Amino acid sequence: MRDWSLSLGDPLYLSIAADARLCQPDYLNDHIWELDLGAGDAERAFVSLYTTFGLRARSMRIFLRFTENNVSVTDPNTFAVKPSLRHFHPNFLTLDFVPFENLQVTTEYWVPESHAVAGRVILTNKSTTVRQIQLEVCAALSPLDGQSIIPTQQQLVNILAGQTSGIAPVIFMTGGPKHGTGTHASLLLELELGPGGTRQIAFAEAALDTVATSFELARRSAARPWEAERARIELVNNSQILDIRTGDPDWDAALAFSQTAAFGLFFAGNGHLPHPSFVTARHIDNGFSRKGDGADYSPAWNGQSPLDACYLSSILHGVPQVTKNLILNFLSTQDEDGEVDGRPGIAGQRGKLLAAPLLASLAWKYYQFAEDEAFLAETFPRLIKFFWSWFSSVHDRNRDGSPEWDNLLQTGFDDNPIFDVWHPWSQGLDISLVHSPSLEAMLYREAKSIGKIAGKLGKPDEETALVAAQAEILKASLVAGWNPNQSFYSYRDRETKQVSTGKVIAKKRGDGNMRPKAEFETGIRLLVEIQTKNPAAKRPEVEISEFFSRTKGEVETIQGHQFQWRTGGLVATTQKLFTRVGRVSVTGLDEKDKVVVKLIDTTGEDLTLALPLWAKVPAAQQANAMIGRNMMTADRFDRPFGLPSLPVSPDPDADAVSMSVLLPWNQLIGEGLLAYGFRAEATRLTAHLMNAVIQNLKKNRSFYQRYHAEKGTGIGERNSLQGFAPVGLFMQALGVTVLSQRKVKLEGRNLFPWAVTIKFKGLTIVRGLEQTTVTFPNGESVIVKEEAPCTVEM
Repeated sequence: MRDWSLSLGDPLYLSIAADARLCQPDYLNDHIWELDLGAGDAERAFVSLYTTFGLRARSMRIFLRFTENNVSVTDPNTFAVKPSLRHFHPNFLTLDFVPFENLQVTTEYWVPESHAVAGRVILTNKSTTVRQIQLEVCAALSPLDGQSIIPTQQQLVNILAGQTSGIAPVIFMTGGPKHGTGTHASLLLELELGPGGTRQIAFAEAALDTVATSFELARRSAARPWEAERARIELVNNSQILDIRTGDPDWDAALAFSQTAAFGLFFAGNGHLPHPSFVTARHIDNGFSRKGDGADYSPAWNGQSPLDACYLSSILHGVPQVTKNLILNFLSTQDEDGEVDGRPGIAGQRGKLLAAPLLASLAWKYYQFAEDEAFLAETFPRLIKFFWSWFSSVHDRNRDGSPEWDNLLQTGFDDNPIFDVWHPWSQGLDISLVHSPSLEAMLYREAKSIGKIAGKLGKPDEETALVAAQAEILKASLVAGWNPNQSFYSYRDRETKQVSTGKVIAKKRGDGNMRPKAEFETGIRLLVEIQTKNPAAKRPEVEISEFFSRTKGEVETIQGHQFQWRTGGLVATTQKLFTRVGRVSVTGLDEKDKVVVKLIDTTGEDLTLALPLWAKVPAAQQANAMIGRNMMTADRFDRPFGLPSLPVSPDPDADAVSMSVLLPWNQLIGEGLLAYGFRAEATRLTAHLMNAVIQNLKKNRSFYQRYHAEKGTGIGERNSLQGFAPVGLFMQALGVTVLSQRKVKLEGRNLFPWAVTIKFKGLTIVRGLEQTTVTFPNGESVIVKEEAPCTVEM
């Protein structure tokens, strides 16, 4: 196991919670803790473990106080040697520091299950004299209701206890402590340490419904066999996490923390999902369902999405079983029509939208690691059925062989300004009315993956001939959406197959008629926007006619229920196409409300339009142009901290959205760069993304949901999966795929500025700049100098 030495100023991620690989975390009542190294204000100037119990308390902190010769210290800034992190796992942290000269202290923090946390303090006297040390475990609870932590007794044992929001936190300490007399409630032990002497003390906190039950759990937790438990934790993590050693310790830490944090997102399978599933963020404010069934959880805790599953799979490079389990979870929701739910949750939540078509691609990726042909045979019929479910009339509304997204939430880019309704500068176009290159690219790659699976299973060509034919239809649609002027793909109207440029053709306040007298060469779809400051505004009825007389030409009536609420009013899109607009009639508006009628605008560009690169759709010449003119151009997508969501911001207030770096999407585009041989560009993209992650781990000790492409600052939810370091892209750019401890795939050259060493279950890979040395667990070594793809086996 690797020994680290990470302090404030280094990349740090200090959250711990119950580990689903070692216990059964409580999805509905999960206590998550974070270690504070005293970087905050004076009130937090101590090394403390803290939580909010999932927002059931303002805060709960546990910290240590050391006293010698009537001098007490808690502030790590006054320690002889400040704290440094030596070991970290999803449920375990080891910290070293020296509070007084020649008094070495190691503290270990462990979350054995969802309702308890334990600690061990090891003190070693490095001096040549006998020392009298007072050790106190202090606690401070700021309850929402109830009672702060106070000294009390349970079964004649001195403890600390409090009450908040229906739980009773209790702290127990081994060694027979007495109550301290300081400003914070504490348990105190007086220790005598001879020269070179060592003492170990354990403590635990538990929070159940009553003080009595909390006390019993805390006492049991403190009494568990610490060395055996730690050995078990280390054994599990050493067998599943890649030990990556680059020439930059910041990169090493970020890559290790990302794998650790990813394992910390899992909860065990149950009757709702057969295999372990994940939440996308696990921090101190998460983990408590007031309803008791998980129905009130935020989006981060209400289900696994295909895009998040793909990104999580790429981070946990050394554990292909994770990918298999996630696929099986999705397929467990498949109905008789082949549809798979796009967001199945641990408590039975369902997204009630069709899953993004990424499952066959994920299954083929899993097979390349695990060579699990039985899994392919088991899932193949269901993957084909899922693929075809996208082509029903529910999703392919005009039956042209190229389906449409049903909802923006399926796309993995919820803030897309063409379709989003929550920002005042967004358009609010109905996404089901356009052909989206991202969906077509996913379906095209699914078809290709199904073909590869069929080939591996020895299926006759006739069985997948229709799938292959459908792939060609999808490819033709993507080719039709290619914009040669920009060397990029475009959104197009579902019916006309054309790109539409937005333009206002009529506007007025209040009810009445408008006569735009607008004519168009081809059919045009219209967007009707209601601008109002009244949050209780009525939904109007709008009638649009080709001619002023409603008895002639095309007429469409937009009923009130067809309008969707948006920031600043309502919006609706016409289902019909118009070659002219002679009259717009509005009823049901307040006289202060404004109606605006405009042509839909599908000219907006975003990163998802580059997904055909990942699906290997464009010809080499087009791919070269697309990458050179877009992905590697500074005024488009090439920014210091990754590829932004939008190349151009639609509004000054849209900066946080347009400049957001979405790492799951960057991962896919990076894979696209590698697919076309742009290894140097993929390496450079990886470095940009790593810089953003490291900057936030150093400054805020957190991952973030997104990062600003120009500044690198964190945006959105803390400690989100979507902001973990791109371990998978790093490995792919490096040209190393660890298939097992006995089998490694290599390709290309190491274009990073330093040699990289990877250790995994006795396997060691040294990827130099000119050659690669692979040493297997039995000591056998192989040196590879060629750049051509090859597989090295023991």
